[in-house]
Amino acid sequence: MSFSRLILVVAMGLGAVGAQAQTAATKPAPTATAEYRLGAGDVIRVLVYQNPDLTLETRVSETGVISFPLLGNVRIGGLGVSAAEKLIADGLKNGNFVKSPQVTLTLLQIKGNQASVLGQVNRPGRYPIETADMRLTDLLANAGGVATTGGDQLVLTGMRGGKPIRMEIDLPSVFGPSAEQGRPNDVLIQNGDVLWVDRAPMVYIYGEVQRPGPMRLERGMTLMQVLAAGGGLNQRGTERGIRVHRKSAEGKVQVIQPGMDDSVRDGDVVYVKESLF
Repeated sequence: MSFSRLILVVAMGLGAVGAQAQTAATKPAPTATAEYRLGAGDVIRVLVYQNPDLTLETRVSETGVISFPLLGNVRIGGLGVSAAEKLIADGLKNGNFVKSPQVTLTLLQIKGNQASVLGQVNRPGRYPIETADMRLTDLLANAGGVATTGGDQLVLTGMRGGKPIRMEIDLPSVFGPSAEQGRPNDVLIQNGDVLWVDRAPMVYIYGEVQRPGPMRLERGMTLMQVLAAGGGLNQRGTERGIRVHRKSAEGKVQVIQPGMDDSVRDGDVVYVKESLF
């Protein structure tokens, strides 16, 4: 290989390395998952390496304070675990109690940050918010998901910025065609939030049908679909004898004769009369 060709090959190699380095430098760093923030009621264990006499197992007070040996009251409420470890380590070091303290804080019970799930779910109750990026779908999964009697409409109440909020969330919109489209409705959960899952809309069918009784009303369901879900008319039923009993906004019952392609509403009672001929 000639000397000039050797110089060209080396230069090309250095250029490729430089391009890779530039790409790595401009590539954004991955976002770290937000830490859980300690709250009142949390039970923690604090260990200081090679200092067993400083081991502490305690509960965070309502004011977010713990009483730590040598340091007295230490306010850790609202801090992440690593920040609380550093706060205690700095206190031990600055007070000349431990030269190079290595502090480990472990969460034993999470009680400080919780959210409630009520209504038509499989396991209603209060659930800990274990990470700062916990979302509505995470909370719903902890509650066992929506029960068979539950509907698609959710209501989330809580506090944001010191002000009460109330959000009505359409569950199918959370699971959109893509994660990017569904993510805005998968809201972040904060301490004290309450998620309410309403019952599914129902329609009642009786009279001359194969399977009379209540049934879940799906979105946009027509009278024909309701009758089909009820097994259809029996031998004595007639389409001319179909009536729908519907409550008005004032609470008065109206009897209407809708078409087969008309939509049925929540609470409607579909009655199929017997054919006289």
